Amino acid sequence: MNPKVDWFFNKESRWQEAYNKLRQIALDCGLTEELKWGCPCYTLKTSLTGRQEQNVVLIHGFKEYCAYLFFKGALLNDAQSILIQQTKDVQSARQIRFTNVVEIAEMEPILKAYIFEAIEVEKAGLKVELKKTAEFTMPEEFQTKLNHIPALKTAFEALTPGRQRGYLLYFSSAKQSKTREDRVEKYIPKILDGKGLDDE
Repeated sequence: MNPKVDWFFNKESRWQEAYNKLRQIALDCGLTEELKWGCPCYTLKTSLTGRQEQNVVLIHGFKEYCAYLFFKGALLNDAQSILIQQTKDVQSARQIRFTNVVEIAEMEPILKAYIFEAIEVEKAGLKVELKKTAEFTMPEEFQTKLNHIPALKTAFEALTPGRQRGYLLYFSSAKQSKTREDRVEKYIPKILDGKGLDDE
């Protein structure tokens, strides 16, 4: 157990019991406990020097459920058909959702099997084949700006593929053209600064 993560398990939450059970299961599988994105994250040291960590599974909670999030869940066999893709745009990660601690206790052997499989995926160095940026929808409103502002086009093309995809998903997820336009307008300075959607 990592003391830096204790506050997450000690805070008042309707999922407190469930979180603690999920923590115990993940630690039983020999993973290292870290705090990432404000959540308990269980990692595997994969290089011979022991320095390189691979994220395997994370615990997080929502209003309706708490969950294990498998970073490369798309590569797991999912023999029990319990893995959930949060949205159609999530390419790699998959969740197993829970609504109470009894359910987690009953599923413990299955959950451990999924975690051990996820560990093997990391050890084998398997990667999820991500969609290319070109396969994402280019909103017309953003394309117009790219056509009219050469500096914006250059800056956008210089971003990492992940940052480009983040913007395209965010812009195109708005149903109305006006909202898409507003979003594009708001983020032009950030793109020109070479920053991603969530970068400070």
